[in-house]
Amino acid sequence: MNRLDLTLAKKLLKINAIMLQPDRPFLWGNGWNAPIYNDNKITLSYPDVRRFVKVELSRLILENFPDVEVVASVAMGSIAMGALVADTLGLPFVYVRDVPKDHGLENLIEGNFEPGQHVVLIEDLVSTGQNAIKALHEMRLAGGEVLGMVAMFTYEFQQALDSFREEGLDLITLTNYNAMIEAALEDGHLKNEDIDNFELWHDAPESWTPVSLGMD
Repeated sequence: MNRLDLTLAKKLLKINAIMLQPDRPFLWGNGWNAPIYNDNKITLSYPDVRRFVKVELSRLILENFPDVEVVASVAMGSIAMGALVADTLGLPFVYVRDVPKDHGLENLIEGNFEPGQHVVLIEDLVSTGQNAIKALHEMRLAGGEVLGMVAMFTYEFQQALDSFREEGLDLITLTNYNAMIEAALEDGHLKNEDIDNFELWHDAPESWTPVSLGMD
């Protein structure tokens, strides 16, 4: 039986939506060093992958949150995919800004929904979970009843898992860090000797540095 998480991880690695550089770490926007970089927006350029993700995210929503009335994207990175999913499901679509507009209505939530409606958040990538929690709070403040969140990929950081648990936010994803490691080994993107370095990073991503890799 095919595993969805492994299948998607292989697709993301193949199109470089997930890039692995254990010997030349990336610098993330939050200042962390990391041997991995994820840019799921690239999936939009590949019709077969885009369609696969759209269909599977829609399926996750229908199976887990059948009472959904509105699809809401978290921040900017997931707007396009969120709109595709909402269109597939025939539902209204909104998105939550990182910061309010500095003109006009100064909205944080763009789009129209009614207080009391059942909302499912959608995200392309979950790392620390801070953007998701912020979006959750904004939707709740606006009167939305958030049923849960679906995402394409999660790093499975303990920080995010703890935050979601505290907020009572159910997260369901198509694939994840551990499936990605398995897929990368199977398809030759990683060697067995790389795994310890990835696990050191995954256990403490905020303090990991390239020195941990034995680099000068």
